[in-house]
Amino acid sequence: METEPFVIERTFNAPAEKVWQAITDRDKMEQWYFKLEDFKPEVGFEFRFDGGPPERVYHHICVVTEVVAGKKLTHSWRYDGEPGESYVTWELIPEGDKTKVKLTHVGLETFPAHPDFARENFVKGWTHIVGTSLAEYLVKS
Repeated sequence: METEPFVIERTFNAPAEKVWQAITDRDKMEQWYFKLEDFKPEVGFEFRFDGGPPERVYHHICVVTEVVAGKKLTHSWRYDGEPGESYVTWELIPEGDKTKVKLTHVGLETFPAHPDFARENFVKGWTHIVGTSLAEYLVKS
């Protein structure tokens, strides 16, 4: 069983404050991430969204567990009605006028052994979300 966390790092030509707003402001998140009813970068705040393959939508339930304003955001990630719980951490590292984003997703092995929860799907999803969607949002905003 693969227990290594998934990690992706990308450097964006944007200041850390702009990236922080992109990952913590609900209206901005909706433009590149998921449609959220509400979001607050506050420990204990629960947020939900739907996602998954077209043939089966999963209701995601997440709770913010750590916030270091402008630098780090961690939240749980689980699926309604399914066993398992994982954690996603966004870290922002300023590099002059650029920002390195390091996303770490731990606990993928706690999800059921079902193709929808295969590690490859998380790799593909996060690579697109961070490497394409967030990147494109930061360029055009």
